[in-house]
Amino acid sequence: MPSQPVYKVIFHNANQVFEVFARQIYQSDMWGFIEIEEFVFGERSQILVDPGEEKLKTEFAGVKRSYVPLQAIIRIDEVEKEGPAKVSDAPAGSSRGNVTSFPVPGMQPQVGRDD
Repeated sequence: MPSQPVYKVIFHNANQVFEVFARQIYQSDMWGFIEIEEFVFGERSQILVDPGEEKLKTEFAGVKRSYVPLQAIIRIDEVEKEGPAKVSDAPAGSSRGNVTSFPVPGMQPQVGRDD
């Protein structure tokens, strides 16, 4: 029996970049969101504790399902096995670095004005 797939999801949250692992991800019925379920965190078999992973464990403790806006997603990979979850600061000078959001439907670009 094949094991369940594991996905690495990297996304922006406030001024930080989260890298988490989950067993279930899919497009939400709530338009413009990705649902992330069954978060996977590494087992602590070593004495050294990663503060970034511990912060994410605390952040998602008791969370059944998380809804992440599509614009916040940087990348989603299917991986062989989970790794350490990470949280890092977003690049300086911008909350999103060199990532640009897709245009939102309903907002028309201003093409030039006739004065």
